[in-house]
Amino acid sequence: MVCTLGRGGRVTEQGRMSKLLLFVSSVLLCCCRTTRAEIFTSIGQMTDLIYTEKELVQSLREYIKAEESKLATVKSWANKLDALTRVSTADPEGYLAHPVNAYKLMKRLNTEWSELESLVLQNPADGFVSNMSVHRQYFPDEEDETGAAKALMRLQDTYQLDSEAFSKGKLPGVHSNAVLTVDDCFDMGKTAYNDADYYHAVLWLQQALKQLDDGEEAVVSKADILDYLSYSVYQMGDLPRAIELTRRLVAIDPSHQRAGGNLRYFEQLLMKQLREMNQDYQPPSEEPIQLGTYSRPKDHLPERESYEALCRGEGIQMTEARRSRLFCRYHDGKRNPHLLLKPVKEEDEWDSPHIVRYLDLLSDEEIEKIKELAKPRLARATVRDPKTGVLTTANYRVSKSAWLEGEEDPVIDRVNQRIEAITGLTVETAELLQVANYGVGGQYEPHFDFSRMSDVEAGGATVFPDFGAAIWPRKVMTFLCFFDCERACVKTCIIPFVFLFYTTAILGLLVFTL
Repeated sequence: MVCTLGRGGRVTEQGRMSKLLLFVSSVLLCCCRTTRAEIFTSIGQMTDLIYTEKELVQSLREYIKAEESKLATVKSWANKLDALTRVSTADPEGYLAHPVNAYKLMKRLNTEWSELESLVLQNPADGFVSNMSVHRQYFPDEEDETGAAKALMRLQDTYQLDSEAFSKGKLPGVHSNAVLTVDDCFDMGKTAYNDADYYHAVLWLQQALKQLDDGEEAVVSKADILDYLSYSVYQMGDLPRAIELTRRLVAIDPSHQRAGGNLRYFEQLLMKQLREMNQDYQPPSEEPIQLGTYSRPKDHLPERESYEALCRGEGIQMTEARRSRLFCRYHDGKRNPHLLLKPVKEEDEWDSPHIVRYLDLLSDEEIEKIKELAKPRLARATVRDPKTGVLTTANYRVSKSAWLEGEEDPVIDRVNQRIEAITGLTVETAELLQVANYGVGGQYEPHFDFSRMSDVEAGGATVFPDFGAAIWPRKVMTFLCFFDCERACVKTCIIPFVFLFYTTAILGLLVFTL
């Protein structure tokens, strides 16, 4: 008897244990009745009791085995998570810098810990349940898990990552052992499926099927994967492949409720299409479904392809002649008293429009202080609805933010004064200092941009779709400025490999900053 954590596992185990207890009780009652019937007077009847006892012991052993199996499962979980938390707590930001780790953290706490709790509750464990109750209020919920899954899909699109490389943790600029299991890939596909995003559903369900076919163990069945995958492929317009996948499903489970009906419908629909187009039937491609097999659906943002290409580093490459016009210099804010003795470093990034980067504006101590002040106040960043004028959350801005006033701490006041000195403008007409925290797959589509307070391993560029520039992030508190108000549309690339990505900004003060 095997005790598993997964879909239906705990129900099956509980059912088996209930039957065992019922059997034990029945045998004991049988023994009592036999005793009252003076079984001792009959060796034959006593012989029957010996075999009854043997069956009872066997049932008891199975019950013990079930309990030990459950305990072994819990111990295995504890050992695995003990090793995992040693790694994650040693460098939380570095660990969560990998989006797969971030997604699996959401998935573990939202789904798998709850399954473990249900397993333990079969024999109530007050200490564990009490701990779970106390900490549950801090757990991510279904929305968090779904959001993390969709973030991986955004990364996949922006950086053109195939699902197989993603599932093995092979991401550009990142070396990690983080992997996605069959069940992880299936859950990713199901998340997309439930959102009617059949393009991503196909990519992830196909990857789940591939890993299962390669012999990887999983809780999810092949029939479940084929069920979701065949319908998703149908929705992508690939009827021959949908028919082939549905036939595989029927072969595995002939009694499947939907498969038979779907197969007949798909076949009739395909024949109708072939007659209308006067074409012969062509068998489905034997090539596996992968990135590029189906066209990605278009969306509302016209410059999507442009900025994603820039995020991948495929922007316009400057000629040597243009590069020769880019310089580094010290900037004193037109002899501003605050900068005379310590001018700031100014570096040209682009010639037309003129984009410059200011370096080393904040010390590490100042950066940490700003983070400390902002972290308790972080809330989901909002945008103003153009129709209602009300602040609301949006899928194109995935981050949290906090606002800090100069009066709250001398560091904030110093930062404001420093930016005033550099730009020659005043914070009196500006919004407050903003700190933005980007999570896994965090992004902010075309907008005015800001300053950097942390490094990233990959991604996170600020791109200018109108003229093809991509400016890559550096820490040391860089402050990015450009000087053409009519060409000010920028995009913060999806940040795949960093969790705490803090930035500062003075909104409303500069047309070229956020």
